Amino acid sequence: MQFSGERSAAGKRFLIVVARFNHWITQRLLEGAQRELKRLGAADDQIDVAWVPGSFEVPEAAHAAATTGRYQGVVCLGAVIKGETSHDEHIATACMQGIQAASAATGVPVTMGV
Repeated sequence: MQFSGERSAAGKRFLIVVARFNHWITQRLLEGAQRELKRLGAADDQIDVAWVPGSFEVPEAAHAAATTGRYQGVVCLGAVIKGETSHDEHIATACMQGIQAASAATGVPVTMGV
């Protein structure tokens, strides 16, 4: 048995949650996500964008959006860069766990692009 999802964004509404921190990276991620959603059939007015301060805040915004019933999918984008301490690992782990929890709690697909 094989399961396969539909590769169409037509008629669906999406939110892209983007971290402002490291915006020189996240802006490009946003542009790529918008381009791909449009390629898959989403109209401009079906794609909303929410900017948050950093990657740590992405999951909370994704969860809040997913609970509204307005969106059929939430795309999470951010950039965590390794530094001299382990801070990046803590942020990345919290972000990944929060994104997974938002999807599990709401039943709305929430993608990990951090």
